[in-house]
Amino acid sequence: MSDRIQSCVMHFKGIMETITCYRPAGKKELDIVLESGYSKWPPRLPEQLIFYPVTNEEYAFELTKWNVTDFGARYVTKFSVSKEFMSKYPIKCVGAKHHTEWWVPAEDLEELNRNICGKIEVVGEYDNS
Repeated sequence: MSDRIQSCVMHFKGIMETITCYRPAGKKELDIVLESGYSKWPPRLPEQLIFYPVTNEEYAFELTKWNVTDFGARYVTKFSVSKEFMSKYPIKCVGAKHHTEWWVPAEDLEELNRNICGKIEVVGEYDNS
């Protein structure tokens, strides 16, 4: 059994705790997530040294609205990750009290993907209209 499947089985048996993460995503990134069956995030681009999931839906929606560009829609996503894995990364406050996020180095993204339980869900959408 793969590590990811074992992790999810443990989650559903109530053995493993998870953390809910949120993340804004553009159309191109979400298309890649869709290709994975909503199961993982794509590798970072060379200039993207950190993957930034955020701790709350309010902040994710704010980021998504701030990042709507002339290039189309932006989405808010939600996903669960093993609490044990996420505990390696302290929560950073980057502005207002609810502007909190984890800074996961790009080289740790595959491990994060292996620790996602369930699917990455789209919980909101904004466009530039």
